[in-house]
Amino acid sequence: MGRVYNFSAGPAVLPEEVLKEAADEMLDYQGTGMSVMEMSHRGATFQKILHTAEADLRELMGIPDCYKVLFLQGGASLQFAMLPMNLMKNRSADFILTGQWSKKAYQEASKYGKANVIASSEDRTFSYIPDCRDLPVSKDADYVYICENNTIYGTKYKELPDTKGKILVADVSSCFLSEPVDVTKYGVLYGGVQKNIGPAGVVIVIIREDLITDDVLPGTPTMMKYQTHADAGSLYNTPPAYGIYICGKVFQWLKRKGGLAVMKAYNEKKAAILYEYLDQSRMFHGTVEKKDRSLMNVPFVTGDPELDARFVKEAEAAGLVSLKGHRTVGGMRASIYNAMPIEGVEALTRFMKKFEEENG
Repeated sequence: MGRVYNFSAGPAVLPEEVLKEAADEMLDYQGTGMSVMEMSHRGATFQKILHTAEADLRELMGIPDCYKVLFLQGGASLQFAMLPMNLMKNRSADFILTGQWSKKAYQEASKYGKANVIASSEDRTFSYIPDCRDLPVSKDADYVYICENNTIYGTKYKELPDTKGKILVADVSSCFLSEPVDVTKYGVLYGGVQKNIGPAGVVIVIIREDLITDDVLPGTPTMMKYQTHADAGSLYNTPPAYGIYICGKVFQWLKRKGGLAVMKAYNEKKAAILYEYLDQSRMFHGTVEKKDRSLMNVPFVTGDPELDARFVKEAEAAGLVSLKGHRTVGGMRASIYNAMPIEGVEALTRFMKKFEEENG
């Protein structure tokens, strides 16, 4: 069987160039006689892989020297606890709830202090981004937390919230490296890489240096301190070495493509094809307010669960896989990350038109 078009929300599609490079180097990485999977993380070869990956990421995102880049484990979910453990000095943080993941982060932070919901779109199944221009930010809040792109619900902040001087913390897992970003607007931005950058098992944390201190909540484990990993250059313990290696290759692929501005334009072009079809279709309908649509995750429905299920089954037979939507939304969801070629989106819309003609 040939390669399919994989619309999975994560783990997700990776660039074929990167997969082929990794395959070529699987048994012998650049004359070392071993795979990256097998080599010591303390050795010079892996140290170079790690340092090159960080340098390339800094170049792509324009990360200032006053921010640390940490390659960690535990996924975004571990950050739900690590953030309050390290940043909740006043035992207070504000949350804007726009989906399952910001809600889980809020629930986890509630274990460590007062977590305040200052805006939410749960009233309409997280189908929009709340107005964040004049939020009731808590005076004692240590930070304001958002999930910038909502994988399940297909929404994306087009403007960052006004945090009224408070530190902004953002989970960017599903929009990481999809467009240029001004890192200086955030105190912390982080994301699991398995959606848009690499294989599951790595989370990248970009954190302003002044937020990395030993002044953490009592009982915080050594492994849960940002200071621990910053001091050790992400090598306090054995890192997810092979995952970092693949991430590094994706960073280089993005540089060859022309960087994040070029990637944003490509992502806009891809998304427009799908959204334009959804807007004129009589069968399929998007579930998100137009102004808040994500370029990465596109949920859509027919309104008939049986028809949705038939569509997903027939699409898979046609080589368009992982299109089933999340249970809280239903229907379908196409995740069209950086590595999804435009041909994949075109193939999906052709199939949708055909399905509509045959079932309309």
